[in-house]
Order: sequence, then structure tokens, then C-alpha cells
Amino acid sequence: MLTRRVIVCLDVNGGRVVKGVQFEGLRDVGDPVVLSERYEREGADEITFLDISASAEARATLLDVAQRTAERLFIPLTIGGGIRTADDVARALRAGADKVAVNSAAVFRPEMLTEAAERFGAQCVVASIDAKRDNSGVWRVWVKGGREATPLDAVSWAQECVARGAGEILLTSIAQDGARTGYDVPLTRAVADAVHVPVIASGGAGQASHLVDAIVDGHADAVLVAGILHDGVTTVGALKAAMRTSGIVVRGVTSDARAAA
Repeated sequence: MLTRRVIVCLDVNGGRVVKGVQFEGLRDVGDPVVLSERYEREGADEITFLDISASAEARATLLDVAQRTAERLFIPLTIGGGIRTADDVARALRAGADKVAVNSAAVFRPEMLTEAAERFGAQCVVASIDAKRDNSGVWRVWVKGGREATPLDAVSWAQECVARGAGEILLTSIAQDGARTGYDVPLTRAVADAVHVPVIASGGAGQASHLVDAIVDGHADAVLVAGILHDGVTTVGALKAAMRTSGIVVRGVTSDARAAA
């Protein structure tokens, strides 16, 4: 059986971790380096930093934070937000990222996915897709931090991203983001069944059963978790224990992580 991953997401704005609901109402929840180390000790498989600001100054701050974090982590780090070119991907990788997530820029210029994959390998390129169902029932792709709709069908767009070189899909349901009522399982399953690369379910985790549903019913390869960890509702270890009880294969806390604790 495949090992499923629990990925902790840190939305970073001006060097601080923030969290909101449906991409709005942001509040400060802590220091990204400290939180990353804590979640690694709890058993997180990966950490994802998403720069949610539009400021070049804040983006430079994020890369600095990412570098300081990467120096102390034993688990993979993904950086996303404001990545517009293959050169931006290079800068993020030099700062210590193992993978780089690309969202709006790929929609505006899909060729950049291929350029990044050819330079650095598909394993480094994550296509980040923010989706919301429209009035006709189609999941549409949204860009610019969930503020602008596009005519793109999310499932078809995911297939195109993979064809252009993306090695992984980070799929966020805008409607579920921060709601803690569960992932959008039908959306996740539709995309996961349409592509041959791993799909990360994002948006909506409120309890362990939601992670189980995303993997068992949504066919996700990994789940992204944020708010319920930042607020102390649960821990990565508790989530993984519940997943194991449900028959899902997950990794334990690594020996390196224990040594760093």
C-alpha cells in the first residue's frame, strides 16, 4: 500500500504565519521557523510555505525565512506564491526549497511549467490550483489568491499542467478553505482520477476523519493541514494515529526529527 503524507501549510505574510477563511480575514499565528520545527517534531512529512502577499519585499523576506527554516529541517520544504518564471523557481530552490508551487503564473503563461521542469526536473514543480464550483456546477480555476475567476475547468487544467511538466498537483477548494467542514472530496477525486501524478488535497480539514475521507474517497495521495494545527485543536501525531486506525499507511516520526527535538 502507498504511504500517504500529511503536509503542514504555513501561509506567510511579511515573515509571519497567518491564517484566514476563504483566503480572507487573516490573523497572525506565529513564527514560521518555530512552527516548522514543531510540526516536524510532531511527525509532519513535509512543510509548505505559501507567500500570500503581492509585495516583492515580502517575497524576499519569505526566501530569507525559507533559507533559515531549510537549514533546520530534515523534511522536504515547498515554497509557493509569487513564482512567475523559471528563474524565480531557481531562487526558491537556492533558498532551500525542495519543491516550488506555481499558481497564477502557470495560468497566464503555461510554458513556464515546462521551462521549470526541463531545468530542475518535474519532481521540483508543483502545480497549485485554487478551484471553486460555478453556477453551472463546473469547478473553475481562480487566480491571484482566489480573487479572480478564469474560464478554465479545474480538472482539464490539472491534466494540462501535468502534460506540461508538473510532477504534483496541490488542489485547494476555495469554498472549503478554513471552514473546517471537510475537504471537497468530489473535486479531489475528479482531479486525482484524471492525472497520473500525486494530488494533495487542501482546504477544509477540521478533524482526522476529513483526512481519511480525502484519501479513501477522494483518492488523494497527501493532505494539507493548517488551521487546526495552528490553533492547537489537534497535532500531526494525533491525526496520523487516527489515519492508521482507519487503515491508511503513514510514516511515523523520523529519528532525525526526534534528534532535533
